[in-house]
Amino acid sequence: MRVLFIEDSTRLQRSICTALRHSGYAVDGATDGEEGLWLAESNDYDVIVLDIMLPGLDGLEILRRLRQQEHPAQILMLTARDTVEDRVRGLQLGAEDYLVKPFALEELLARIQALCRRRYALKTTRLVIADLELDMATKTVRRADRPIDLAPREYALLELLALRRGQVVSRQEIEAHIYDEQADPMSNVVDSAVYLLRKKLSLPGRQPLIHTRRGLGYILDEEPACTPSVES
Repeated sequence: MRVLFIEDSTRLQRSICTALRHSGYAVDGATDGEEGLWLAESNDYDVIVLDIMLPGLDGLEILRRLRQQEHPAQILMLTARDTVEDRVRGLQLGAEDYLVKPFALEELLARIQALCRRRYALKTTRLVIADLELDMATKTVRRADRPIDLAPREYALLELLALRRGQVVSRQEIEAHIYDEQADPMSNVVDSAVYLLRKKLSLPGRQPLIHTRRGLGYILDEEPACTPSVES
């Protein structure tokens, strides 16, 4: 999942972005309204955490413009002003959630996770495909009731494919959601990541779940679609 964190406090932004990356998110950050709006309009984010008090454009104006454009990201407003008027205004403009400073890191992470589920219309933290089970709350994976140890980026890749179960996910989409910076189009970073993930998910006697669609991308499902595929 990819998150944009727009906050004018450099110290807070660095600490939160670091925590999000450790939790497996791809994260971009901005410290002013103009940069934040440009990033939001230029990339596909699952969640945008948006401070109200920003230099340049304030958070409410950014929110208004993004909702006018029907931007699909879930938006969490951050503010130091704990007033009913602020919360109501943000929600009326289209924010999905609100958090008042100071806040606990655990609460922010839980709210971001809930918003990611909401974007994909999930009512549970468990994703089950055949004998594969992902717990989005604990970010753990089991296959055939065996724990699978994944690095944060490997888990993020698997989670993205699982959320899009049965759909082809292009290399470009994977780059946009998993990596903070766009990968070199000539590199094989995505192919290598998928190869390593397949290897970790492989168990004797168990069918492969990640299938390659040549020239299109990857699909996670119990059975490959009818179109030709190549496993790599």
